[in-house]
Order: sequence, then C-alpha cells, then structure tokens
Amino acid sequence: MDNTPKIEQIELKYLSLKDFEVLKEVFIEIYGDAPDAYWRKDELRSLIDIFPEGQVVILVNGDLAGCAFSIIVDYNKLADQHTYDDIAGDVKFKNHTEDGDMLYGIDVIIRKEYRGLKLGRRLYDYRKELTEQLNLKGIVFGGRIPNYHKVSSKLSPKQYIQKVRTKEINDPVLNFQLSNDFRPVRIMSNYLDGDKDSKEYAVLMQWDNIYFEKESKAPSNQKSEVRLGLVQWQMRSYSSLEELLHQVEYFVESLSGYRSDFALFPEFFNAPLMSKYNHLSEPDAIRELAKYTEPIKNKMAELSIAYNINIISGSMPEIINNKLYNVGYLCKRDGSTERYEKIHVTPDEARVWGMQRGSEFKVFDTDCGKIGILICYDVEFPELSRILAKEGMDILFVPFLTDTQNGFSRVKLCAQARAVENECYVAIAGSVGNLPKVHNMDIQYAQSAVFTPSDFAFPSDGIKAETTPNTEMILIADVDLLALRELHNFGSVKNLKDIRNDLYSLTRKK
Repeated sequence: MDNTPKIEQIELKYLSLKDFEVLKEVFIEIYGDAPDAYWRKDELRSLIDIFPEGQVVILVNGDLAGCAFSIIVDYNKLADQHTYDDIAGDVKFKNHTEDGDMLYGIDVIIRKEYRGLKLGRRLYDYRKELTEQLNLKGIVFGGRIPNYHKVSSKLSPKQYIQKVRTKEINDPVLNFQLSNDFRPVRIMSNYLDGDKDSKEYAVLMQWDNIYFEKESKAPSNQKSEVRLGLVQWQMRSYSSLEELLHQVEYFVESLSGYRSDFALFPEFFNAPLMSKYNHLSEPDAIRELAKYTEPIKNKMAELSIAYNINIISGSMPEIINNKLYNVGYLCKRDGSTERYEKIHVTPDEARVWGMQRGSEFKVFDTDCGKIGILICYDVEFPELSRILAKEGMDILFVPFLTDTQNGFSRVKLCAQARAVENECYVAIAGSVGNLPKVHNMDIQYAQSAVFTPSDFAFPSDGIKAETTPNTEMILIADVDLLALRELHNFGSVKNLKDIRNDLYSLTRKK
C-alpha cells in the first residue's frame, strides 16, 4: 500500500526560530536523540542572522517536511581536506563571508514519510536559483557515501564512486547528487566524525553556475540575445558598381532599421557585375570581377559603422600572388575588418575558374559572442565546424550559392546537422533569380534560414526561421546565447561533452 501523503499544498519558506521545536523532532526522528544529532537554537539563530536566504524549510500540507541550510564561502581559502566541523562546527560560522564566491551546502534533510516526492530536488533547485541570483561560481558540499561500508574491504573510495557512476553499485545519496548535475571533485577523509556508514569519507561535490559573470572594472557590451539579419539576394543586371552598392546599402539600412546585429550576404552576390565581361573566357571574366572586391569591402566597412551593424560580406573572388581565391570579409561595427576564405572549392569552381583552396579558418570575436563563417561547400565538411565549436563558436554563418534544388538541399541538410552536433546556431543565406548574361551563373535556387539545436528550449524541428524559396527578401531572427549555455550543461543529449576523446581526436595541423 502506498503511504505517501496526498499533496494539497507545497510551500518553500525561509527558516524561522519558530520552526526550532518541529525541526528538532525531525532531526531526532532521523538521527536519534544524541546531543549533536540536531541543530541547537543558537546555531539556527546564527544561520538566520548571517544569511537568511540560505536557510529554507519545505512544508507539505502545512507540515515541515524538510530543510536545507547553507553559507557562502571563499572557496580558495578552504583546505582541500577540510571537515564538516571546519564548516559548521563554529556556532558563529566564521567561514561565512558575503564576499565569497561559492555556496556551501551544510545540510539537507527530508523526513522519511515525505521521501519519494522529489522534495530534495526542489531544495537543490532553490539553491541553484539562489546561486545564480547572487552571481556565485557554484555550489559545493561534502556528500556522504552511506553504502560504502558494505564494500570498503574490497574497494577504495575512488573505485566505489566509479562503480556508483556506472550503476554497478547503488548509493541513494550519491546517485541523487549526480542526477542533479553535481560532479565529484575530490575524496575527503575524516569528514564527518562518527559517520560509520561512509567510513567517515565524503565526496566533495560541485555544481557550476554557467551564468556566473566575473566582476570586471571594464563594462561589458556583449549581448546574450542576438538579432540575425539575412539577405536573400535577387540576381539582376546592374549597370555599374555604384548601382550594386546602392542595393547593398538598401538591405543594410533595412536590417539596421530592425536593430539587427548582423547582416549576412550570400556567396558571389556581386556576380551580376560579370555581365560586361561575358565576351571573355570564364576564368578571365571572374578575374575581372575580382577587381571590385576591394571597393565593395571598403563600402561595407563604411556601412557597418554608419548603420551600427556587423556585416558579413558573403563571398567574392580575390587574387593574391596571381592565384584566385573565394573570400569574404567580416566588417564589424567598431570599424575593424577580418578576412575569411573558402577552404574547400567545388569541382566546378576548380575546373571552370581555376579557383584555389584556402587554408585559414578561425573563430571571430564580436560584440555578440564568438562566430564562425564557412562558405557554402565548407559546411558539408563537419570537421571544420567541429573545430570552431571546440574554440567557442556560438553562431555559424554560411553564405552560399546553389543553382539547383538538390545542391541547395546538401547545404541545408548539412547546416542543420552542424547546428545539432555542435550545439550552435547556423544561419545560411543564398541568392535567387537568373543571370542569363553571365556564364556559369545563369540560375540560382535558395531558401535562407536560421537553424538551431534540437532540444526543449528550441524549435522541435530545429528551424528558427526561414524565407520563402526563390523570392528576394530579408529574414530576421533572434537567437539566445544563454540558451546554448544551458544546452551545453543540461541538454537531453550533450554532443560536445560526450565526445569520446579517449578513442579519437580532431586537431588543426600547424
């Protein structure tokens, strides 16, 4: 028969001295009536006086069902092999300091009749929320291992913990802490005097606050909510460079008007300027187009400052040492510019134009986090984006140019895969329309989009937003970088953390 009480009301409240007598009975019920089995009234008074927010009780149907006590400590001043008495043995709790950086859990108990209602999780969740509100690095405490005495003659504490983690041994306390995202830091001996079940060992457990922000004298202007602006560019004839740049400015101004942080242009969006060179061979025509790259970059750099927006220039041909490359520029709104290049060229680019493969790719620091930029075909090689993800990339931008729907599908499907496997956002932007007067660039197919990881905090299909196919338009989407931090640590799956580095590795070649 299930004797679990029927819950009509659950309340979490700060500890009060009025709770002393009931709390004393609860501790005696669990630990016995020895003098040190329960908290004395002067100890509770000290805890309430120094840190009232850290002391809470949980009520079920008005009855006290459990409690959680904690203080704030300077973690660097704690000895690696400290004891419970070092933390809680002083009635004035001298280790507590408002200037500390970690919440130290002193005690959590749940009355036997209320176990199984996940009340302990509620108390742990409260501690986590408090830690975030106080901007502390995390939570630590000495965790008991009450089943260790059963196997202490055969296993060391380290071996015991490993077997608990692999589910070979059941330890209700340690299992509960692991399931609540705490990780073992070190084993401490002689931690709690008289804890025979644990052989007086404890495991220092730690939970990291991913939202912790180290105080800095310099104000930070990095945003957590970032607005992406994508240009789905219509290929059309332009009589001059000035006319093309007028269209560029139109889109930049439009995206800036919606307060976008980024403007992403497609690969080879400037191809219409090749129409006047259509009488030349295709390799010669694209080398003529390369002459426009520098003035376009300079104009975009001016626009990024004028309209307060980071511009990703898509890509353009560029000649270095008489060799042709497919490159682009990140024009930041602080006035700086950085170059990126296409690492993998398609067979058609190599055969028709003599395009050379690039060799440099990197993560770019911006005022909206770390970003990566891969040009079209590059997104079909997962190694590149995985290296960028390891280096901290939050958003991957992919300017592309595809002529057929199956070519577009390759880019789209690979971009979606990169978002899932690297736990990042991926934005792709392409061109649409026809260029009948430009050889090798006559038709285009595109549907620009922003892709996300696939987990509860994101769209179930992993698509944040997408354009109408083959229609000139802009796409604006907001992405939350803090949601990525939470995904990295608490996602249903952890694609980055679960990489088997013990079996394989991916590194850059110098």
